[in-house]
Amino acid sequence: MKLSKLFPWLVGAVALACVFLALLPSGKVRGFDVAGFGSLPVLEGGRVKPMDSVARNSLLMIRGQQSFRDGGKTLSADEWLMDLMFRPQVADQQPVFRIDDPDVLGLIGLKQSSNRYFSFQTLGPHLEEIQKQAQAAQPIEAQKRTRFQGAVVNLFDRVYLYYKLRNTMQLAGTPGLAFELQTLGAPDAAQRHADLAQIAQFRPLPPLPGQSPDAWQSTGEGLRAADAGTVHPALSLYAQASLAYASGDAQGFNSAVKALEARVASERPEFVSHADHEVLFNRAQPFYLGMLLYVMALIVVFVSWAWKPEILRPSAFALLCVGAFVHTAGLIFRIVLQGRPPVTNLYSSAVFVGWGAVILGLILERLYKNGFGTAVATAAGFASLIVAQHLGTDGDTMEMMRAVLDSNFWLATHVVTITIGYSGTFLAGAIAIGYTIRKHLVADPDPETTRSLVSMAYGIICFALFFSFVGTVLGGIWADQSWGRFWGWDPKENGALLIVLWNAIILHARWAGYVRERGLMAMAIFGNVMTSLSWFGVNMLGVGLHSYGFMDKAFWALSTFIATQVVLMGLCLLPPLRGRGHRPA
Repeated sequence: MKLSKLFPWLVGAVALACVFLALLPSGKVRGFDVAGFGSLPVLEGGRVKPMDSVARNSLLMIRGQQSFRDGGKTLSADEWLMDLMFRPQVADQQPVFRIDDPDVLGLIGLKQSSNRYFSFQTLGPHLEEIQKQAQAAQPIEAQKRTRFQGAVVNLFDRVYLYYKLRNTMQLAGTPGLAFELQTLGAPDAAQRHADLAQIAQFRPLPPLPGQSPDAWQSTGEGLRAADAGTVHPALSLYAQASLAYASGDAQGFNSAVKALEARVASERPEFVSHADHEVLFNRAQPFYLGMLLYVMALIVVFVSWAWKPEILRPSAFALLCVGAFVHTAGLIFRIVLQGRPPVTNLYSSAVFVGWGAVILGLILERLYKNGFGTAVATAAGFASLIVAQHLGTDGDTMEMMRAVLDSNFWLATHVVTITIGYSGTFLAGAIAIGYTIRKHLVADPDPETTRSLVSMAYGIICFALFFSFVGTVLGGIWADQSWGRFWGWDPKENGALLIVLWNAIILHARWAGYVRERGLMAMAIFGNVMTSLSWFGVNMLGVGLHSYGFMDKAFWALSTFIATQVVLMGLCLLPPLRGRGHRPA
């Protein structure tokens, strides 16, 4: 077999092998079975999840990362959570709070420097002032807060989450959970147990035999029941784990963790199975890996246009295929874990939009085989997963559904269909951006390739119009069933209609001869603006039945994106900056 045919297969095989290596569990940390502790199921936010998900989501919200370096070593989210719950005096010295706002830094007596991460111990003397400023800003609508007010509220929310986790398993500053079990019924114990029950972030005690699957308890609730004579068997095991971890007894800790897992597995095996699967999903990080693979494929396809196209172009396609495989596997895994269709919130919509664009790009590459399908697919996949990464910092991405959206049928029809329409519109815009860049960078663009790009964009716009129209109609039927009216001029409904109308306007302008090659592409780029406003703009407004919270962090990102698209439209309409270019057909 020739090298040009063998090499892409080798590239794809190596990429796939690297993906499977990510599934391997990490070893023990200082002898402690951190992975075993992370797989223990708990109830948080209305759903059962592994301790690993609690740790990852919490650290992501507080620090913006799922691991960090401290004192020359890297701490995983699970190890950080164990320190926080069982060795708070150690966790309080770890730099987990990111603070960028200069006024907030001034509030805690710090100057701006290259250091952006601070410990709970550093914030401790200023917590009262932070709380005071946050409470003053909280009554103000999010849209109307100043930069400082938004930053201080955000810091207070993160500090409060930290404080709740710190006091979930046992009250920080007390002898610990074992002491609480030894002093059941003591005069001062009842208040401590009530405090534990009130402040707990999650419930680690599984339902007892015969109880409802939702009858999870926090340690505080378990201790209150123990005061009344009913001692939950998992309490003593968590107490053993706490004592062993704090004293450095790895064997005792591992023994307690295994006993906890065995107890839950014997009584509620479905909880253990679900937690194990979610831990595997967390470890694999399919969307992060997919993002890396898309970047690699994009770089390779760019290089292929200047050097060794017969080898590198198929290699880029192979990397795209592996990235699409990982992306698809992650999407399916999320569907199984949630028991829901693929689109349930903004995060999952970003993942799905990228996936749809990648699949369409794969089809285009197989049809035209010129590398542009690979380029636009990888660019769209990478961009959408970057958006998803940023949306994921807000907490659990598999959160419980809002009541208005709690319908698997309509999520699988209206939401999925209209999101496919988003994917198509964005992909057409990405093709048009590629056309624009190529027009100005290539001195003598090949007319056949130019016609192929225009044909790609045209076909994808037709595809997007169909799905956005059907999705909008299905949304109206769902609205009629849920709210008693088919159409209410809600901002989200208006946005969906604008996407349909804009795609229809592009096609009619082309059919009537009002636009030709450059005009079609410029209008396709503006489709990105229309779709981004419908997708995220509703959340900027903070009004309407489809608005689920103002996203102040996304405002400037959305504004910058729209500005870049307007600039690209102008470049698309300008004559080529290099060479004569190709005269529109």
